[in-house]
Amino acid sequence: MLRKFKWFFLISIIVTLCSVWAANRVIEYSTESMVYENVAMIPHNKVGLLLGTSKSLKSGFPNLYFSYRIKAAADLFKAGKIDVIVISGDNSRKNYNEPMDMKEELMKQGIPEDRIYLDYAGFRTYDSVVRLEKIFGQKQFTVISQNFHNRRAIYIARHCNLEAIGYNAEDVNQYSGFKTMLREKFARVKVFVDFLIGTEPKFLGERVEIK
Repeated sequence: MLRKFKWFFLISIIVTLCSVWAANRVIEYSTESMVYENVAMIPHNKVGLLLGTSKSLKSGFPNLYFSYRIKAAADLFKAGKIDVIVISGDNSRKNYNEPMDMKEELMKQGIPEDRIYLDYAGFRTYDSVVRLEKIFGQKQFTVISQNFHNRRAIYIARHCNLEAIGYNAEDVNQYSGFKTMLREKFARVKVFVDFLIGTEPKFLGERVEIK
């Protein structure tokens, strides 16, 4: 019995590792030409989808992912590469509001309030991408986040027949971002699970017209 369990455990580990490798390889390879790091080179899209994250870490220190994404979104807007910013993030808990925190920081960067739209139900990247079409009516847009995150969002969008490209915000160093990168590996496997079972966003709601 113990021997059978060991074999089952070993096979499970091998299958998991192969799934992680395959999912990451497919997403990286298929999105290679769809991400940009130079503002001057990226094509114009009306809408930029800014993916939410927390303003501060659990330790209380500032979250560099947050500040780098804010800068990237502001740079794109000021360069005329996007006209509107939709901020999609988590607002599921009291006193935790990713979209509003990001909006306030963008306004400090000189982005007009009437050029910012908030999506409070972007609980996952999958939800953020799908809701941008179903709620905000956008089939073509620029995703704004770090490179690893953009790749996953773009892959989801393309699977849903949406025309997405990504602008890469500055990344954090490997030490600070180790947990995030490890989590990303398994999040990419979850993308294919979502496709397989036909996952839908947790919430939808009334459509919002972007002017």
